[in-house]
Amino acid sequence: MGDWTPPESRFSQLGLRLLTAALLIPAGLFVVWSGGWWLAAACALFGGIMAWEWAGMSGHPRGWLLSFAAALFCLSLPMDLTWLHVFLGCFGLALSFASNAGSLRIRSAAMLGWFYVTAMAAGLWFLREGPWDGRTVALYFMSFVWASDAAAYFVGRGLGGPRLLPQESPNKTWSGATGALLFTAVCGIAAADLQNSSLILWVLLGASLSFTAQLGDLLESGLKRRFKVKDSSNLLPGHGGVLDRVDGLGAVGIVGSLLLWSFPSLSTALGLY
Repeated sequence: MGDWTPPESRFSQLGLRLLTAALLIPAGLFVVWSGGWWLAAACALFGGIMAWEWAGMSGHPRGWLLSFAAALFCLSLPMDLTWLHVFLGCFGLALSFASNAGSLRIRSAAMLGWFYVTAMAAGLWFLREGPWDGRTVALYFMSFVWASDAAAYFVGRGLGGPRLLPQESPNKTWSGATGALLFTAVCGIAAADLQNSSLILWVLLGASLSFTAQLGDLLESGLKRRFKVKDSSNLLPGHGGVLDRVDGLGAVGIVGSLLLWSFPSLSTALGLY
């Protein structure tokens, strides 16, 4: 009985969440559909905002420097210049370390944050621009993450029950996590039919993407606990900050792009070539 929350409290921010999603999802679909510099500009914008949010959470006094370094790196992604990406990556890490006069622990936190946000933005970029049908891949993966988030929210708020990790994220429940896995597996069945490809692979992929997105969400929740903040910022009504909104999608971008790069035959087996 102690874990039960009245339905009106569980869904108190639903209207704000839906309104924010109604604005963000079309913008996200547009930049992913367009790709190229449109996508790079969006990655730069959100990468810079996420770096600024990280600076705020971690107490970094010069967040604008982290934002600048992250945005500059993301904006360079369309340039097929590995040396430039390596240089900007090293520049961002060095700037994160040098721009804070605090202890080694604080400097390390700044470097970790810069790497964290740029890896998520770059992962989404490579997922869309990789040597497969990037537009279709990115749209499927984004849809699966959104489906997982929605299922976890509605099932978790509707059924309640035992908490998944009470110390790290007290609002997440086992019922929500399980509902998200099952729902994305069902989405995999629909995707297999649309792509006329392996049912088993798509079901496994759907569940795996939900699992990855939830891990990304829990990781960010744990980081906020360490920094003793509730949200990464208050930029997005009903969601908190950009980091709060894209943590799962960012994790999927990283893992998904690495998976497809490591196993080139997987995109063919999924009908995404």
